[in-house]
Amino acid sequence: MKIGCPKEIKPQEFRVGMTPDAVRDAVAHGHSVLLETGAGLGSGFADGDYIAAGAQIAPDAETVFAEAGMIVKVKEPQAAERKRLRDGQILFTYLHLAPDPDQTRDLLESGVTAIAYETVTDRAGGLPLLAPMSEVAGRLAPQVGAWTLQKANGGRGVLLGGVPGVLPAKVVVIGGGVVGTHAARVAAGMGADVVVLDRSLTRLRYLDDVFGGQFRNAYASGAATAAAVTEADLVIGAVLIPGAAAPKLVSRAQLATMKPGAAIVDVAIDQGGCFETSRATTHQDPIYDVDGIIHYCVANMPGAVARTSTQALGNATLPFLLSLANKGWKAACADDPHLKAGLNTHAGHLTYAAVGEALGLASITADEAMKI
Repeated sequence: MKIGCPKEIKPQEFRVGMTPDAVRDAVAHGHSVLLETGAGLGSGFADGDYIAAGAQIAPDAETVFAEAGMIVKVKEPQAAERKRLRDGQILFTYLHLAPDPDQTRDLLESGVTAIAYETVTDRAGGLPLLAPMSEVAGRLAPQVGAWTLQKANGGRGVLLGGVPGVLPAKVVVIGGGVVGTHAARVAAGMGADVVVLDRSLTRLRYLDDVFGGQFRNAYASGAATAAAVTEADLVIGAVLIPGAAAPKLVSRAQLATMKPGAAIVDVAIDQGGCFETSRATTHQDPIYDVDGIIHYCVANMPGAVARTSTQALGNATLPFLLSLANKGWKAACADDPHLKAGLNTHAGHLTYAAVGEALGLASITADEAMKI
């Protein structure tokens, strides 16, 4: 199979879909890789690194999309890219369709077979292709939150860890999954007073057993969440419902109860965000003010540390990429129900029920799609 890897064109996105190591493995399995020139530069990989690994270099994205049977990316295809997709082609990337009706419509109209990183599962019920970027985003969240809190950025002017004689900042992490756990660990490591809110008692017990000495946790009832947000200097939104739109857990009215200049970091923004006032921003213009509360809602946070993120993502996606290339998507999905869970569109059909529910669209099952 010819695998295509175009340069990412989303603003301030520096990651790339394949590392030179991934190219080397794909070529060793008998496939060819066509990489757009300069695609890896943002992650520190030159064209020469890919050529040495066995890739061919294409002069532009049009060539990659026209010639490749499978397109491997990082972020969801932008409008210009979606026009280049076609029936019979495989798209393997993050999609986050639930809050994005325009992208969903375009993918359905293209007929492309789209497999979303964020809905591929594993035996433990986890999301193995989302986890690496969740880890990165979680660890970044306190870092960017601390920056957002600086007075020059409109924040309260509070140092997360405080200093001797001055109390540390209060950090509330909503969601105790991968993002929330990594965010809490880093925030606590920076010296902040951290509490994690979650609705799974099993998860809360785990957090208490493993991290009880580092940060506190509490059940995320509506009242507890409202009270915690009122006291917080920094609130990190880390809630995920796989493939579906994120629930709105903090309303605009609640912003009035928060400390002036408090900061919000919404890591769930790819799925629409878990604050009513969240809207996607970019690394170039990352923050905005709503009612005196500073919001950081960058939709591709891991892109800020592109080399680390690209390597982490590449390690996770490579086995699935090779399976798709070696077997074709139908056989690969038939052999692996966890990969099949990643199927979101095929031949004009939506194949992920949670996206259909979020957008009011009809869907079919992956098994039904595999018969088309």
